[in-house]
Amino acid sequence: MLTPKIVFQDDDILVINKPSGLVVNRAETVKEKTLQDWTEKKLKVKSAKLEVNSDFINRSGIVHRLDKDTSGVMVIAKNAQSFIDLQKQFKQRKVIKKYLTLVHGQVEPKIGDIKLPLARNPSDRKKFSVRLEGRKSLTKYKVIKIISDLSFLEIEPRTGRTHQIRVHLKHIGYPLVSDPIYLGKKRLAEDRQWCSRLFLHAFYLSFIHPRTKKRVEFKIKLAKDLAVAIRNRELFKQRV
Repeated sequence: MLTPKIVFQDDDILVINKPSGLVVNRAETVKEKTLQDWTEKKLKVKSAKLEVNSDFINRSGIVHRLDKDTSGVMVIAKNAQSFIDLQKQFKQRKVIKKYLTLVHGQVEPKIGDIKLPLARNPSDRKKFSVRLEGRKSLTKYKVIKIISDLSFLEIEPRTGRTHQIRVHLKHIGYPLVSDPIYLGKKRLAEDRQWCSRLFLHAFYLSFIHPRTKKRVEFKIKLAKDLAVAIRNRELFKQRV
């Protein structure tokens, strides 16, 4: 199975860098090994006799998730108390998450907020879309660099809706590079010639440590395959 890298750990939390392609949670439809399987083995959560029926055990300490194709930093609780504390922070939006992404088009304005409600797409249950009856959603962005007809962005979602970044940016005309769900077949095929997977990486995570009550932050570099993809894009552009 794909193996996450440990960024930091103590008696209460485990911070990891999840690779793209690794599913976070087990499900009946998921046949491959998941991050939950790795975490369960790593932390031996099933041996916690007093907490057998808790969400901490059922979720193997996993507090939040990233999509399968998204790489980046995640925090996992090592005990039930930390799990409950971190869950509460996510619910109260005290956790700060930031992503790096590459999108089609030259984004204007360079800094902005996307505040649009999101809901499951009734015509395709695997997708989400902007809908008036949807849940309130807020995505903040800023342009880091323009690369030809692409924009390299830093994203800070203030809400945690499924596919939020992908749907919000596509809705305003800037779909993510190599998005297998929200891009058309032709553009996806072109992207895959130089970027083999969804260009979305969670590079920053900050929260209140459940034991010390001090804010901590973790920042990791752009995934190597995505850094290579940017270089590949320049070569691909020269050829065409």
